[in-house]
Amino acid sequence: MPGTLLHVGATVNCAHQGQAQPTSPNPRVKVMGQPVVTQAFPYAIAGCTNPPPPNNVGPCVTAQWVSAATRVKVMGQPVLLQDSKAICMPTGTPLTIVITQQRVKGM
Repeated sequence: MPGTLLHVGATVNCAHQGQAQPTSPNPRVKVMGQPVVTQAFPYAIAGCTNPPPPNNVGPCVTAQWVSAATRVKVMGQPVLLQDSKAICMPTGTPLTIVITQQRVKGM
């Protein structure tokens, strides 16, 4: 499915409303003046409200992307799209892409 490309300024949250940010965006390709993000690097999560042990497994710390574009790559790495999927660690919950740019689409 085609979707809009994810960039550094996109709003991405964990299931517990923590803010997720890319650890290493790609500086060579920009969309709306901001670097795009590829599947190769995880996201860091801050502000997750999931309770620590013994009530639960603790807050989301990182997230690894498990799906990305199949046709669009930057420096050999698939770019992330608005419909890309990620798994948070250690909770196993997904990331939610709330807002991203709407001009550039990929597959």
